Amino acid sequence: MAERFTGSFTQQEPIPEEAIAAAVAVMRHGRLHRYNTVADEVAEVALLEQDFAAFTGARYCLAVASGGYALGCALRALGVGPGDAVLTNAFTLAPVPGAIASLGARPVFVGMTEDLVIDLDHLAARIAQTGARVLMLSHMRGHICDMDALMAICDGAGVRVIEDCAHTMGAAWAGVPSGRHGAMACYSTQTYKHLNSGEGGLIVSDDSAAMARAVLLSGSYMLYDRHLAGPDPAAFAGLTGEIPNVSGRMDNLRAAILRPQLRALPARVARWTTLYRRVEAGLTDLPGLSLISRPQAEAFVGSSFQFLLPDWPAARIQDVLARCAARGVELKWFGAAAPAGFTSRYAHWHYAAPDPLPRTDRVLAGLIDMRLPLTFSPEDCTVIARILRQEITRG
Repeated sequence: MAERFTGSFTQQEPIPEEAIAAAVAVMRHGRLHRYNTVADEVAEVALLEQDFAAFTGARYCLAVASGGYALGCALRALGVGPGDAVLTNAFTLAPVPGAIASLGARPVFVGMTEDLVIDLDHLAARIAQTGARVLMLSHMRGHICDMDALMAICDGAGVRVIEDCAHTMGAAWAGVPSGRHGAMACYSTQTYKHLNSGEGGLIVSDDSAAMARAVLLSGSYMLYDRHLAGPDPAAFAGLTGEIPNVSGRMDNLRAAILRPQLRALPARVARWTTLYRRVEAGLTDLPGLSLISRPQAEAFVGSSFQFLLPDWPAARIQDVLARCAARGVELKWFGAAAPAGFTSRYAHWHYAAPDPLPRTDRVLAGLIDMRLPLTFSPEDCTVIARILRQEITRG
């Protein structure tokens, strides 16, 4: 009988006991709203913002209701409005162009390389073609491009960068934490990300004017002085009547759950690396399969694993995926004709009227994706790699 994997690709680790106790304390006093405090109490949300600013090295941090809200809020904070062209990766997930479109702005997709990062030559061409002044850079599935080269292109053209770090919380490029190259950065704490509060998001920046606008957009009313990691009150002068309230605050319950998880994140990143490297070792030198190179400058978080089946016919890929699924290994495919679950690609987002990108399409046609939850052990990853190897060899 063929070996079968019995683990779950969607089962996360339990919330730590310390986080459960912190959440219970918030529920006992009942002050879940971030601005509902008594006496000298400091809200859990304000403390989380302070903790995360310190973790990333940012001057400012704002906690919000979701990663998608963080993206839209950052765009508004940088002045993006209806009709504006906003550049973003063709290889990303739907909330990224969705955030752009939600403002009435126009997503303009930039192609990808076989290393699953943004094509810098195409980026330069798109900037010249569109005159766009904002790039929403998606570090999709944890793959970080040469950030020094990217920032040289964008700074030289006057393009401000918002980093989508939903898959790179805890990662770095050449020693600089992910999210610290651009004008603003957005993170997610949705269940399948690196910290788990069900839904949630964080924005960091060193730009006091942009962050003041973000704080007001999030629904601070006149209570922005309660932000431990927010700009000085002087940064809000003249803004309170000009910036709309687009409420999207994080609550104290979620912040209480997240703070202990943040302290444990470096250890979690190390465990993900172990799982990732175990799968990678099991698939090395497999004919017909291409692994994704990881540059020496990239300190990545291996919470998911990608590989390419380059130039394979669609029917052959579908057959391999079905046989792997029958043996308990769940794979996602970015070359499918129609969206499936959480997986879609730029050509499916008709509202964006995307231009065809043949080189990107060729990469996506063979791109396979797999989650690596921390409920897996290294031995589990050995089994998964062995099953993948057997089924891909069968072709």
